[in-house]
Amino acid sequence: MLPRFPARAEDIVRNRINRAPSPVLAVGIPWASIILASMATFSPVIASAPLLPPFSYMMLLAWRMLRPGMLPVWVGLPLGAIDDLFSGQPFGSAIILWSLTMLAMEVIDERFLWRGFLQDWLAGSALLAGYLFLAASFAGFAAGYPLPLSIGPQLLLSVFLFPVITRVVALLDRVRLLPLRRI
Repeated sequence: MLPRFPARAEDIVRNRINRAPSPVLAVGIPWASIILASMATFSPVIASAPLLPPFSYMMLLAWRMLRPGMLPVWVGLPLGAIDDLFSGQPFGSAIILWSLTMLAMEVIDERFLWRGFLQDWLAGSALLAGYLFLAASFAGFAAGYPLPLSIGPQLLLSVFLFPVITRVVALLDRVRLLPLRRI
């Protein structure tokens, strides 16, 4: 038997009325996507200099820019700790930097109520550059030699991939808000 598709647009709207998204998906997808992006450092890419962009930090920025009130300000502490465990950075660097980022995003949201794609990209690029420079500085202090000089390719790749990450987050947001179907 073939599946039955709605014949009219009214039937599609009627099927979504009185349906709510799953609370588990609505709250869990942003957290899970950021945590899974933290695990991207387990990829088999081997390089002599940092090349892989900080996907988890980019996901945090994208979620914060797409849905400003969804992630609380204190989210930098637990998610930063998880990222520190997976990234190999000195423990506490992501906790501090992610918490400062969330505070900076609060200031940006209060200052610029209406933002567009270009403003979000510029703000994200500036925050990414600051994050990469400070994270490399923290790692350089721990290693005993300066690392911020080697983040150029990583910074360029991060800035150019940021719109792609924002698009992925927008798709995850659509999945997050899908209504539940009753059986």
